[in-house]
Amino acid sequence: MKFAVMGAGAIGAFFGALMAKAGEDVSLIARGPHLRAMQQHGIRVRGSLGEFAVFPPATDDPASIGAVDVVLLTVKAHSLTDVAPKLGPLTGPDTAVVCMQNGIPWWYFFRHGGPWEGTRLETVDPGGTISTHIDIDRVIGCVMYCSTIISEPGVIEYLENTRLSIGELDGGHSPRCEALAAVFKNAGIKCSVRSDIRQDLWVKLMGNVAFNPISALTGATLEEMTECNEIRTLAGHIMSEAGDVAAALGIKPGITIEQRIAAAARVGPHKTSMLQDLEAGRPLELDPLVGAVVELGERLSIPVPHTSTLYACTKLLGARRSEESHPR
Repeated sequence: MKFAVMGAGAIGAFFGALMAKAGEDVSLIARGPHLRAMQQHGIRVRGSLGEFAVFPPATDDPASIGAVDVVLLTVKAHSLTDVAPKLGPLTGPDTAVVCMQNGIPWWYFFRHGGPWEGTRLETVDPGGTISTHIDIDRVIGCVMYCSTIISEPGVIEYLENTRLSIGELDGGHSPRCEALAAVFKNAGIKCSVRSDIRQDLWVKLMGNVAFNPISALTGATLEEMTECNEIRTLAGHIMSEAGDVAAALGIKPGITIEQRIAAAARVGPHKTSMLQDLEAGRPLELDPLVGAVVELGERLSIPVPHTSTLYACTKLLGARRSEESHPR
């Protein structure tokens, strides 16, 4: 299979490196100093998996790659409106697009069935740009459990987990998902094919909706947040509100709030992705993680007061940091 990794940052370059190491045909699409470093020196991976380097093709021009079998779409969700119109050169008649974003994805209500079928959330697909440019038949849902950072351009530091869940949006088991899972497993990536990928999304979101914005506001690690009784209580309220929204959509996460908090505590002194983005001056992945829950709560007439308050405070923080980083 021929792969293109669109947005080969910390996560995309890591998965691309693992697949290239396993002998897969992988091309990376990135930009800036990270791209130039990969072009000159390849991708270097460090961490508990050992240290290795691979040299897959890297470019900022999708047209130079051409059509592939699978696009791994690894950009942050808030970047999809800019990226989606650029995918055309990578897609042939049967190209699959694996959407590897956190939070409530733009495709959530496509192939969903029932009265919500085709509903578009403004918080995750403003103006419908993404759904206009990505054919829903191409999409494979994905939930990632992996933590990596770019320690320097071209160098990926692996922190924990190498696990994915993938699934068709209609819940069916397909040959393309089975084939993709086999490729991932051969590359050392744990991958399960799920019959209800939306349930997996909500299990992960229950932690992200609380701990990501709280960490951005406080600067605290997961260890620090879960050791603070007041923060544990606040996180519990937010997770409960998210659970109410999920239940109204027919989803039972299958995990208790205490279990989800305990899972976060086991990660230890780790900075969430949102805190890392804030410290690096990057835009916050706030709307798909938090704003979408608030929007769904409003549409469902479900009160989400703790989540709404957290969303408003973190949104203002992100706006202020953006203004400081890019003054007029």
